[in-house]
Amino acid sequence: MTLNITPLEATLGATITGVDLANLDEPEWTQIEDAFHAHAILVFPGQHLAEDDQNAFARRFGDIEVLVPGTKMQSVPLSNKNEDGSLMTEKDPFFETLRGNEYWHTDSSYMPLAAKASMLSAQVVTAEGGETEWADMRAAWDALEDARKTQVSDLAASHSLYHSQAEAGYEIKTGAGYGYHDKGAPLRPLVKTHPVTGRLALYIGRHAYDVTGLDKDTSKQLLLDLLIFACQPPRTYAHTWQPGDLVVWDNRCVLHRARTYDTSLPRVLRHTRVAGDPATELAPTAPDDRASGFTPTASNQ
Repeated sequence: MTLNITPLEATLGATITGVDLANLDEPEWTQIEDAFHAHAILVFPGQHLAEDDQNAFARRFGDIEVLVPGTKMQSVPLSNKNEDGSLMTEKDPFFETLRGNEYWHTDSSYMPLAAKASMLSAQVVTAEGGETEWADMRAAWDALEDARKTQVSDLAASHSLYHSQAEAGYEIKTGAGYGYHDKGAPLRPLVKTHPVTGRLALYIGRHAYDVTGLDKDTSKQLLLDLLIFACQPPRTYAHTWQPGDLVVWDNRCVLHRARTYDTSLPRVLRHTRVAGDPATELAPTAPDDRASGFTPTASNQ
């Protein structure tokens, strides 16, 4: 079967219809995998996958990353609902995670082994707001001036969730449910070569800080300038969720963020994350400097 693959009106992304992801055959998977590498994000409207089926689809991309240490959970809810059905408030610990997700980032870059892919499926959506937005770091690199490319091509930055949450105005304690991040802050190049396509992409986002060889103020300004430049049309796509939609994206060349919504209304997405290949996504770590002078700012939201 030939799937219907329609590129989005951006430098990244495609919508795929004409396929049942719960009953995927190998020729269909080959087309999906090729489209994933070509477009970096894939939108599958109206799939309504059960959790087991979403996990099975995620395993097509690689090993699933366990998001809750000490459990075997393969998918987790990204939800403002508590287990008892009540809605979260700012006093609930996970509310800070939801707010942090509203800044541009790539998943698990703060872990020694960064993520290869992530997927979300919509369970409960709000009538307004709550979109998810992606930005194409391949096209951002291509659009950089040659002088800027020369400046950043050999630079690297540390990545820290403690640091990025502090920037968002939140403080988290060492070991507070973030698992292997406590091994230290990974050092990652600002420019990444995609292991399959060979395309270069900026590898930045809210978790990145302290560029090697630069003082803290210069580092912060450089990362902010790159982020603002990169996350502009036509390099961005915002998805308005409908129940049953599933989106999968390539963390090796794409940033994403959640958009705000009325948190007095329920919103529930199901999240599954695919671990990267250690040959290309494993990074050395150093002690995590959380006292590095970061202050909250709205300019990189």
